[in-house]
Amino acid sequence: MKSSFTVVPPAPVTDKIIISLRGGIKNDSCREKNLHVAFYLNEMSANGKLYEEHIKLKGGESRLIKFRQPSSKLPHGSHKFIMLTEGVDCKEILESPICVEASEHRSTDKLAGAWNGFYHWSEEEGRLWNADIKNLSSEQWCEQVRGMKELGLDIIVVQEMFRNQEYYEKHDIPKTSYNGKAYYPSKLFPGRMEISCPDPLEAIMAESDNLNMKVFPGIGMYAWFDYTADSLEWHKKVASEIWELYGHHPSFYGFYVSEEGGGDLGGTDKAKHERIDFFRKFKRHCATLAPDKPVMLAPNCWYVKNGLDAWPEFLKHVDIICPFAFHRMNEDDISGEESAEIFQSLCDDAGVHLWMDMELFLFDKTGALYPRPLDGLLSDLRRFPNFEKILGYQYQGIMCSPKDTVRLGGKEAVTLFNEYKNYMSSKFHKGPHERKKQKRHNLLV
Repeated sequence: MKSSFTVVPPAPVTDKIIISLRGGIKNDSCREKNLHVAFYLNEMSANGKLYEEHIKLKGGESRLIKFRQPSSKLPHGSHKFIMLTEGVDCKEILESPICVEASEHRSTDKLAGAWNGFYHWSEEEGRLWNADIKNLSSEQWCEQVRGMKELGLDIIVVQEMFRNQEYYEKHDIPKTSYNGKAYYPSKLFPGRMEISCPDPLEAIMAESDNLNMKVFPGIGMYAWFDYTADSLEWHKKVASEIWELYGHHPSFYGFYVSEEGGGDLGGTDKAKHERIDFFRKFKRHCATLAPDKPVMLAPNCWYVKNGLDAWPEFLKHVDIICPFAFHRMNEDDISGEESAEIFQSLCDDAGVHLWMDMELFLFDKTGALYPRPLDGLLSDLRRFPNFEKILGYQYQGIMCSPKDTVRLGGKEAVTLFNEYKNYMSSKFHKGPHERKKQKRHNLLV
Protein backbone atom coordinates (compact mmCIF):
# COMPACT_ATOMS: atom_id res chain seq x y z
CA MET A 1 0.00 0.00 0.00
CA LYS A 2 1.14 3.52 -0.79
CA SER A 3 -0.53 6.65 0.51
CA SER A 4 0.06 10.35 0.00
CA PHE A 5 -1.45 13.47 1.51
CA THR A 6 -2.10 16.88 -0.05
CA VAL A 7 -3.71 19.89 1.61
CA VAL A 8 -5.30 22.50 -0.67
CA PRO A 9 -4.44 25.28 -0.34
CA PRO A 10 -1.07 24.95 1.37
CA ALA A 11 -0.27 27.11 4.41
CA PRO A 12 -0.72 29.89 5.25
CA VAL A 13 -4.47 30.39 4.90
CA THR A 14 -7.02 32.77 6.36
CA ASP A 15 -9.94 31.79 8.57
CA LYS A 16 -12.43 32.53 5.77
CA ILE A 17 -11.92 29.57 3.40
CA ILE A 18 -12.60 25.86 3.05
CA ILE A 19 -9.53 23.60 3.20
CA SER A 20 -9.47 20.33 1.26
CA LEU A 21 -7.72 17.39 2.89
CA ARG A 22 -6.88 14.95 0.08
CA GLY A 23 -5.62 11.47 0.83
CA GLY A 24 -4.44 9.36 -2.08
CA ILE A 25 -4.25 5.60 -1.53
CA LYS A 26 -2.98 3.00 -3.98
CA ASN A 27 -3.18 -0.73 -3.33
CA ASP A 28 0.02 -1.88 -5.00
CA SER A 29 -0.57 -5.50 -4.06
CA CYS A 30 -2.52 -8.09 -6.05
CA ARG A 31 -5.03 -8.81 -3.32
CA GLU A 32 -7.95 -6.89 -1.89
CA LYS A 33 -7.39 -4.76 1.22
CA ASN A 34 -9.72 -3.36 3.86
CA LEU A 35 -8.40 -0.04 5.12
CA HIS A 36 -9.25 2.54 7.73
CA VAL A 37 -8.42 6.15 6.77
CA ALA A 38 -8.67 9.07 9.20
CA PHE A 39 -7.74 12.76 9.25
CA TYR A 40 -6.72 14.47 12.50
CA LEU A 41 -5.75 17.92 13.70
CA ASN A 42 -2.52 17.96 15.74
CA GLU A 43 -2.99 14.61 17.51
CA MET A 44 -4.33 11.15 16.72
CA SER A 45 -7.00 11.09 19.38
CA ALA A 46 -10.76 11.25 19.62
CA ASN A 47 -10.54 15.00 20.25
CA GLY A 48 -8.28 15.54 17.25
CA LYS A 49 -10.25 13.42 14.78
CA LEU A 50 -11.79 15.36 11.88
CA TYR A 51 -12.99 12.57 9.61
CA GLU A 52 -12.71 8.83 9.07
CA GLU A 53 -13.71 6.33 6.41
CA HIS A 54 -13.46 2.58 5.92
CA ILE A 55 -12.69 1.51 2.36
CA LYS A 56 -12.10 -1.64 0.39
CA LEU A 57 -9.51 -1.56 -2.42
CA LYS A 58 -9.00 -4.26 -4.99
CA GLY A 59 -5.47 -5.17 -6.04
CA GLY A 60 -4.00 -2.32 -8.12
CA GLU A 61 -6.90 0.03 -7.33
CA SER A 62 -6.44 3.63 -6.19
CA ARG A 63 -8.79 5.95 -4.32
CA LEU A 64 -9.09 9.59 -3.26
CA ILE A 65 -10.36 10.24 0.27
CA LYS A 66 -11.41 13.87 0.54
CA PHE A 67 -12.62 15.98 3.44
CA ARG A 68 -13.48 19.69 3.38
CA GLN A 69 -12.58 21.54 6.57
CA PRO A 70 -13.78 25.14 7.19
CA SER A 71 -10.77 27.10 8.39
CA SER A 72 -13.09 29.16 10.62
CA LYS A 73 -13.42 26.10 12.86
CA LEU A 74 -9.66 25.82 13.40
CA PRO A 75 -7.69 27.73 16.04
CA HIS A 76 -5.55 30.57 14.75
CA GLY A 77 -1.83 29.83 14.53
CA SER A 78 0.35 26.93 13.41
CA HIS A 79 -0.92 23.35 13.49
CA LYS A 80 -0.62 20.12 11.56
CA PHE A 81 -3.03 17.85 9.78
CA ILE A 82 -2.42 14.12 10.14
CA MET A 83 -3.54 11.33 7.83
CA LEU A 84 -3.63 7.77 9.16
CA THR A 85 -4.06 4.80 6.84
CA GLU A 86 -4.04 1.33 8.36
CA GLY A 87 -5.02 -2.24 7.58
CA VAL A 88 -4.27 -5.74 8.79
CA ASP A 89 -0.65 -5.69 7.61
CA CYS A 90 0.02 -2.01 6.93
CA LYS A 91 0.06 1.38 8.61
CA GLU A 92 1.11 4.81 7.34
CA ILE A 93 1.06 8.18 9.07
CA LEU A 94 1.53 11.37 7.04
CA GLU A 95 1.54 14.99 8.21
CA SER A 96 1.05 18.39 6.61
CA PRO A 97 1.54 21.75 8.36
CA ILE A 98 -1.17 24.39 8.37
CA CYS A 99 -1.19 27.97 9.64
CA VAL A 100 -4.47 29.83 10.04
CA GLU A 101 -4.50 33.63 10.09
CA ALA A 102 -7.31 35.90 11.25
CA SER A 103 -8.67 37.94 8.36
CA GLU A 104 -11.69 39.91 7.17
CA HIS A 105 -11.62 38.15 3.79
CA ARG A 106 -10.33 35.05 1.99
CA SER A 107 -7.06 36.54 0.75
CA THR A 108 -3.82 36.61 2.73
CA ASP A 109 -3.00 40.01 1.12
CA LYS A 110 0.21 38.72 -0.44
CA LEU A 111 1.58 36.72 -3.32
CA ALA A 112 1.75 33.01 -2.55
CA GLY A 113 3.76 31.91 -5.57
CA ALA A 114 4.53 32.56 -9.22
CA TRP A 115 4.87 31.06 -12.67
CA ASN A 116 8.30 29.81 -13.64
CA GLY A 117 9.17 29.83 -17.34
CA PHE A 118 12.20 27.99 -18.73
CA TYR A 119 12.00 30.11 -21.89
CA HIS A 120 9.25 32.48 -22.94
CA TRP A 121 7.06 31.17 -25.75
CA SER A 122 7.01 34.59 -27.47
CA GLU A 123 10.32 36.08 -28.57
CA GLU A 124 8.55 39.43 -28.68
CA GLU A 125 7.19 39.25 -25.13
CA GLY A 126 10.36 37.66 -23.75
CA ARG A 127 12.74 39.97 -25.60
CA LEU A 128 14.26 41.47 -22.44
CA TRP A 129 15.40 38.15 -20.95
CA ASN A 130 15.06 35.22 -23.38
CA ALA A 131 18.66 35.50 -24.53
CA ASP A 132 19.83 35.05 -20.92
CA ILE A 133 17.31 32.56 -19.58
CA LYS A 134 18.25 29.84 -22.07
CA ASN A 135 21.81 29.81 -20.69
CA LEU A 136 20.95 29.28 -17.03
CA SER A 137 22.70 26.35 -15.38
CA SER A 138 21.13 23.96 -12.85
CA GLU A 139 22.60 26.00 -10.00
CA GLN A 140 21.25 29.22 -11.47
CA TRP A 141 17.77 27.67 -11.64
CA CYS A 142 18.20 26.89 -7.95
CA GLU A 143 19.00 30.59 -7.45
CA GLN A 144 15.65 31.40 -9.02
CA VAL A 145 13.91 29.13 -6.51
CA ARG A 146 15.80 30.68 -3.58
CA GLY A 147 14.83 34.16 -4.78
CA MET A 148 11.18 33.18 -4.83
CA LYS A 149 11.47 31.70 -1.35
CA GLU A 150 12.96 34.96 -0.07
CA LEU A 151 9.74 36.75 -1.10
CA GLY A 152 7.45 34.06 0.31
CA LEU A 153 6.54 32.76 -3.15
CA ASP A 154 6.30 29.14 -2.04
CA ILE A 155 4.22 27.83 -4.98
CA ILE A 156 5.90 27.39 -8.36
CA VAL A 157 3.84 26.83 -11.52
CA VAL A 158 5.97 25.68 -14.45
CA GLN A 159 4.56 27.23 -17.61
CA GLU A 160 5.31 24.35 -19.97
CA MET A 161 7.44 21.23 -20.38
CA PHE A 162 7.34 21.21 -24.21
CA ARG A 163 7.52 23.85 -26.92
CA ASN A 164 5.58 23.24 -30.12
CA GLN A 165 7.10 26.22 -31.94
CA GLU A 166 6.13 25.05 -35.41
CA TYR A 167 2.48 25.18 -34.39
CA TYR A 168 2.93 28.68 -32.95
CA GLU A 169 4.42 29.93 -36.20
CA LYS A 170 2.17 28.20 -38.75
CA HIS A 171 -1.10 27.49 -36.88
CA ASP A 172 -2.31 25.26 -39.71
CA ILE A 173 -0.19 22.13 -39.36
CA PRO A 174 -2.10 18.88 -38.77
CA LYS A 175 -2.70 18.41 -35.05
CA THR A 176 -1.59 14.80 -35.31
CA SER A 177 1.93 15.80 -36.35
CA TYR A 178 3.34 16.99 -33.05
CA ASN A 179 6.79 18.55 -33.41
CA GLY A 180 7.39 19.74 -29.87
CA LYS A 181 10.74 19.94 -28.12
CA ALA A 182 11.06 18.91 -24.48
CA TYR A 183 12.71 20.88 -21.67
CA TYR A 184 13.58 17.63 -19.91
CA PRO A 185 14.99 14.18 -20.85
CA SER A 186 11.76 12.88 -22.41
CA LYS A 187 11.47 9.44 -23.99
CA LEU A 188 8.22 10.41 -25.73
CA PHE A 189 9.69 12.83 -28.26
CA PRO A 190 13.32 13.19 -29.42
CA GLY A 191 13.44 16.98 -29.78
CA ARG A 192 15.09 19.10 -27.05
CA MET A 193 14.84 22.82 -26.44
CA GLU A 194 18.09 24.64 -27.06
CA ILE A 195 18.80 25.52 -23.44
CA SER A 196 21.95 24.94 -21.40
CA CYS A 197 20.36 23.13 -18.46
CA PRO A 198 19.56 19.51 -19.40
CA ASP A 199 16.78 19.21 -16.81
CA PRO A 200 15.62 22.49 -15.24
CA LEU A 201 12.55 20.83 -13.70
CA GLU A 202 14.74 18.45 -11.72
CA ALA A 203 16.80 21.40 -10.51
CA ILE A 204 13.86 23.44 -9.27
CA MET A 205 12.05 20.46 -7.74
CA ALA A 206 15.12 19.29 -5.85
CA GLU A 207 15.68 22.80 -4.51
CA SER A 208 11.97 23.13 -3.71
CA ASP A 209 12.22 19.90 -1.70
CA ASN A 210 14.97 21.51 0.38
CA LEU A 211 12.94 24.68 0.96
CA ASN A 212 9.54 23.03 1.56
CA MET A 213 7.99 24.62 -1.54
CA LYS A 214 5.26 23.31 -3.87
CA VAL A 215 5.58 22.77 -7.64
CA PHE A 216 2.97 22.35 -10.38
CA PRO A 217 4.72 20.90 -13.45
CA GLY A 218 3.09 22.37 -16.55
CA ILE A 219 1.58 19.55 -18.63
CA GLY A 220 1.94 21.33 -21.96
CA MET A 221 2.38 22.81 -24.43
CA TYR A 222 0.54 20.93 -27.12
CA ALA A 223 -1.01 24.07 -28.60
CA TRP A 224 -2.72 27.12 -27.14
CA PHE A 225 -6.41 26.60 -26.32
CA ASP A 226 -6.36 23.15 -27.95
CA TYR A 227 -8.51 20.58 -26.12
CA THR A 228 -9.09 18.17 -28.97
CA ALA A 229 -8.91 14.38 -28.65
CA ASP A 230 -5.33 14.42 -29.99
CA SER A 231 -4.36 16.99 -27.38
CA LEU A 232 -5.95 14.88 -24.63
CA GLU A 233 -3.97 11.78 -25.57
CA TRP A 234 -0.76 13.82 -25.71
CA HIS A 235 -1.42 15.33 -22.26
CA LYS A 236 -2.12 11.94 -20.73
CA LYS A 237 1.19 10.56 -22.04
CA VAL A 238 3.14 13.60 -20.84
CA ALA A 239 1.48 13.55 -17.40
CA SER A 240 2.43 9.89 -17.02
CA GLU A 241 6.04 10.54 -17.98
CA ILE A 242 6.34 13.63 -15.77
CA TRP A 243 4.95 11.66 -12.81
CA GLU A 244 7.29 8.73 -13.51
CA LEU A 245 10.34 11.01 -13.61
CA TYR A 246 9.50 13.53 -10.88
CA GLY A 247 6.70 12.07 -8.75
CA HIS A 248 9.16 11.05 -6.04
CA HIS A 249 9.79 14.70 -5.14
CA PRO A 250 7.92 15.88 -2.02
CA SER A 251 7.50 19.25 -3.78
CA PHE A 252 5.36 17.72 -6.58
CA TYR A 253 2.04 19.36 -5.70
CA GLY A 254 -0.29 18.94 -8.68
CA PHE A 255 -0.85 18.94 -12.44
CA TYR A 256 -1.18 22.26 -14.28
CA VAL A 257 -2.66 22.24 -17.80
CA SER A 258 -0.77 24.92 -19.74
CA GLU A 259 -3.14 25.61 -22.64
CA GLU A 260 -5.17 28.27 -20.79
CA GLY A 261 -8.42 29.45 -22.45
CA GLY A 262 -11.16 32.02 -22.01
CA GLY A 263 -13.69 32.74 -19.31
CA ASP A 264 -16.34 31.81 -21.87
CA LEU A 265 -14.87 28.27 -22.14
CA GLY A 266 -14.32 28.72 -25.84
CA GLY A 267 -17.66 30.39 -26.51
CA THR A 268 -19.27 27.83 -28.84
CA ASP A 269 -21.17 24.72 -27.75
CA LYS A 270 -18.55 22.56 -29.47
CA ALA A 271 -15.66 24.22 -27.63
CA LYS A 272 -17.43 23.96 -24.28
CA HIS A 273 -18.19 20.25 -24.71
CA GLU A 274 -14.63 19.66 -25.89
CA ARG A 275 -13.16 21.26 -22.78
CA ILE A 276 -15.50 19.38 -20.45
CA ASP A 277 -14.65 16.08 -22.09
CA PHE A 278 -10.91 16.86 -22.01
CA PHE A 279 -10.79 17.60 -18.30
CA ARG A 280 -13.13 14.77 -17.36
CA LYS A 281 -10.77 12.27 -18.96
CA PHE A 282 -7.53 14.04 -18.03
CA LYS A 283 -8.45 14.29 -14.35
CA ARG A 284 -9.49 10.64 -14.35
CA HIS A 285 -6.09 9.74 -15.82
CA CYS A 286 -4.18 11.81 -13.26
CA ALA A 287 -6.13 10.10 -10.48
CA THR A 288 -4.65 6.76 -11.56
CA LEU A 289 -1.16 8.24 -11.14
CA ALA A 290 -1.60 10.30 -7.96
CA PRO A 291 -5.17 10.43 -6.60
CA ASP A 292 -4.52 13.28 -4.18
CA LYS A 293 -2.76 15.68 -6.56
CA PRO A 294 -5.03 18.54 -7.72
CA VAL A 295 -5.54 19.54 -11.36
CA MET A 296 -5.34 23.27 -12.09
CA LEU A 297 -6.28 25.46 -15.07
CA ALA A 298 -5.58 29.20 -15.51
CA PRO A 299 -8.11 30.72 -17.95
CA ASN A 300 -8.59 34.43 -18.45
CA CYS A 301 -11.57 36.03 -16.71
CA TRP A 302 -13.19 37.59 -19.78
CA TYR A 303 -16.82 37.06 -20.84
CA VAL A 304 -17.41 34.53 -18.08
CA LYS A 305 -21.17 35.11 -18.39
CA ASN A 306 -21.05 33.53 -21.84
CA GLY A 307 -19.83 30.31 -20.24
CA LEU A 308 -22.34 30.05 -17.40
CA ASP A 309 -24.20 27.23 -19.12
CA ALA A 310 -21.04 25.08 -19.07
CA TRP A 311 -19.02 26.15 -16.01
CA PRO A 312 -20.96 24.05 -13.45
CA GLU A 313 -20.31 20.84 -15.39
CA PHE A 314 -16.72 21.83 -16.23
CA LEU A 315 -15.87 22.49 -12.57
CA LYS A 316 -16.68 18.88 -11.68
CA HIS A 317 -13.41 17.92 -13.39
CA VAL A 318 -10.85 20.38 -11.97
CA ASP A 319 -9.70 21.19 -8.46
CA ILE A 320 -8.26 24.70 -8.79
CA ILE A 321 -9.22 27.54 -11.15
CA CYS A 322 -6.67 30.37 -11.34
CA PRO A 323 -8.02 33.12 -13.66
CA PHE A 324 -6.03 36.14 -14.85
CA ALA A 325 -6.37 39.67 -16.33
CA PHE A 326 -9.00 41.06 -13.95
CA HIS A 327 -7.36 44.50 -14.11
CA ARG A 328 -7.66 44.80 -17.91
CA MET A 329 -11.23 43.85 -18.81
CA ASN A 330 -12.60 44.66 -22.28
CA GLU A 331 -14.95 47.62 -22.64
CA ASP A 332 -17.91 45.45 -23.66
CA ASP A 333 -17.43 43.09 -20.72
CA ILE A 334 -18.36 43.29 -17.03
CA SER A 335 -15.95 44.70 -14.45
CA GLY A 336 -13.09 42.69 -12.98
CA GLU A 337 -14.81 42.72 -9.59
CA GLU A 338 -18.03 41.33 -11.11
CA SER A 339 -16.10 38.59 -12.90
CA ALA A 340 -14.30 37.65 -9.68
CA GLU A 341 -17.63 37.48 -7.85
CA ILE A 342 -19.11 35.16 -10.48
CA PHE A 343 -16.08 32.88 -10.37
CA GLN A 344 -16.28 32.75 -6.58
CA SER A 345 -19.95 31.79 -6.65
CA LEU A 346 -19.33 29.08 -9.26
CA CYS A 347 -16.39 27.64 -7.33
CA ASP A 348 -18.24 27.74 -4.00
CA ASP A 349 -21.11 25.77 -5.50
CA ALA A 350 -18.73 23.22 -7.03
CA GLY A 351 -16.37 22.87 -4.07
CA VAL A 352 -13.47 24.06 -6.25
CA HIS A 353 -10.63 26.30 -5.08
CA LEU A 354 -10.35 29.77 -6.61
CA TRP A 355 -6.87 31.27 -6.92
CA MET A 356 -5.74 34.29 -8.91
CA ASP A 357 -3.08 34.54 -11.62
CA MET A 358 -1.96 38.14 -11.08
CA GLU A 359 -0.07 39.76 -13.94
CA LEU A 360 3.20 41.20 -12.64
CA PHE A 361 4.06 42.73 -16.01
CA LEU A 362 3.18 45.47 -18.44
CA PHE A 363 3.79 45.61 -22.21
CA ASP A 364 6.29 48.11 -23.62
CA LYS A 365 5.88 49.73 -27.06
CA THR A 366 7.47 46.71 -28.76
CA GLY A 367 5.24 44.19 -26.97
CA ALA A 368 7.96 43.06 -24.56
CA LEU A 369 7.04 42.30 -20.95
CA TYR A 370 8.60 44.43 -18.23
CA PRO A 371 7.95 44.72 -14.46
CA ARG A 372 4.69 46.30 -13.43
CA PRO A 373 5.11 49.02 -10.78
CA LEU A 374 4.51 47.83 -7.23
CA ASP A 375 1.46 50.11 -6.90
CA GLY A 376 -0.26 48.04 -9.59
CA LEU A 377 0.35 44.81 -7.67
CA LEU A 378 -0.88 46.30 -4.42
CA SER A 379 -3.93 47.70 -6.20
CA ASP A 380 -4.93 44.19 -7.31
CA LEU A 381 -4.38 42.83 -3.80
CA ARG A 382 -6.79 45.46 -2.46
CA ARG A 383 -9.35 45.19 -5.27
CA PHE A 384 -9.65 41.41 -5.24
CA PRO A 385 -9.59 40.14 -1.63
CA ASN A 386 -11.62 36.98 -2.30
CA PHE A 387 -8.91 34.75 -3.79
CA GLU A 388 -7.54 32.23 -1.31
CA LYS A 389 -4.15 32.20 -3.08
CA ILE A 390 -2.62 34.75 -5.46
CA LEU A 391 0.13 33.65 -7.84
CA GLY A 392 2.10 36.01 -10.07
CA TYR A 393 2.90 35.69 -13.75
CA GLN A 394 5.78 35.41 -14.03
CA TYR A 395 8.82 35.49 -11.76
CA GLN A 396 11.61 35.13 -14.36
CA GLY A 397 12.45 38.43 -16.01
CA ILE A 398 9.92 40.34 -13.88
CA MET A 399 11.34 39.88 -10.39
CA CYS A 400 15.02 39.21 -9.76
CA SER A 401 16.99 38.82 -6.56
CA PRO A 402 20.07 41.04 -6.34
CA LYS A 403 21.91 37.90 -5.20
CA ASP A 404 21.43 36.15 -8.58
CA THR A 405 24.49 35.64 -10.74
CA VAL A 406 22.35 36.39 -13.83
CA ARG A 407 20.03 39.42 -13.58
CA LEU A 408 17.04 38.31 -15.65
CA GLY A 409 15.06 41.43 -16.54
CA GLY A 410 17.85 43.78 -15.45
CA LYS A 411 17.65 46.54 -12.86
CA GLU A 412 13.88 47.02 -13.19
CA ALA A 413 13.30 43.40 -12.15
CA VAL A 414 15.68 43.83 -9.20
CA THR A 415 13.83 47.01 -8.22
CA LEU A 416 10.45 45.26 -8.15
CA PHE A 417 11.97 42.39 -6.15
CA ASN A 418 13.34 44.81 -3.54
CA GLU A 419 10.19 46.93 -3.40
CA TYR A 420 7.95 43.91 -2.89
CA LYS A 421 10.33 42.53 -0.26
CA ASN A 422 10.17 45.85 1.59
CA TYR A 423 6.38 45.79 1.38
CA MET A 424 6.32 42.30 2.89
CA SER A 425 8.70 43.31 5.67
CA SER A 426 6.72 46.40 6.60
CA LYS A 427 3.29 44.72 6.48
CA PHE A 428 3.93 41.22 7.82
CA HIS A 429 7.23 41.20 9.71
CA LYS A 430 6.98 43.97 12.28
CA GLY A 431 9.22 43.61 15.32
CA PRO A 432 7.83 43.63 18.89
CA HIS A 433 8.25 47.42 19.20
CA GLU A 434 6.45 48.09 15.91
CA ARG A 435 3.65 45.65 16.76
CA LYS A 436 3.13 47.38 20.14
CA LYS A 437 2.98 50.78 18.44
CA GLN A 438 0.51 49.47 15.86
CA LYS A 439 -1.73 48.01 18.58
CA ARG A 440 -1.73 51.33 20.46
CA HIS A 441 -2.51 53.17 17.22
CA ASN A 442 -5.45 50.85 16.48
CA LEU A 443 -6.87 51.44 19.97
CA LEU A 444 -6.61 55.20 19.54
CA VAL A 445 -8.30 55.09 16.15
